[in-house]
Amino acid sequence: MAPECGWVRIGEVPTYRARPSLPGPFPVVLVIQEIFGVHPHIQDICRRFAGLGYLAIAPELYARHGDVSTMTDHAEIREKVVSRVPDAPVMADLDSAAAWAAGEGGDASRLVITGFCWGGRIAWLYAAHNPRLKAAAAWYGRVDSASTPLQPRSPLDVAGELKCPVLGLYAARDAGIPVESVERMRGAAGSRADIVIYPDAGHGFFADYRPAYHQASALDGWRRLIEWFQKYGAA
Repeated sequence: MAPECGWVRIGEVPTYRARPSLPGPFPVVLVIQEIFGVHPHIQDICRRFAGLGYLAIAPELYARHGDVSTMTDHAEIREKVVSRVPDAPVMADLDSAAAWAAGEGGDASRLVITGFCWGGRIAWLYAAHNPRLKAAAAWYGRVDSASTPLQPRSPLDVAGELKCPVLGLYAARDAGIPVESVERMRGAAGSRADIVIYPDAGHGFFADYRPAYHQASALDGWRRLIEWFQKYGAA
């Protein structure tokens, strides 16, 4: 049966959700957007999870700060929107999404998160924030960045505070995230993380709507993610 999907509102935040048509409870996956927001690719990922039996939730985490749906230039999105998004409300919005899921057929004891690009960084941060999280998967999210008043800590800064196991999926040909920084994250996170670096892929290799897509790496990463979530009790 086709999943039930569409937009809901959780507090102030428009949120895309997809869930199986069958009765729950379902494991819950928070799906964190790329730099382009909760656009059709992220919505499609939610539906893929629903097809596997998850209640998938993707909050529009830029909602209070700007609409990126008509923007295509990375620099413009970063300057006008992303740089203005504080980390603390993002963590709170994800907490609210998880709480909402518990009343919509989701099983709060089987909560996981995955994020892409901008959302990959957020996945690392949330893994250090929420002690109820079972597992996380970060796709090519920046691990090292300068501290700002709105975004004071990087994933490297919180590596010793991870509350759950994190799968990191990275690309050797990523011009924006040096392999050296990923290796530092591997060392800092230790046994709490499993980091995979795909030698033939670049940034955005899972994004099957643009030229960066690298099929072999994307398929292997998706397989690893599903196995990771199953391993840690979210199935």
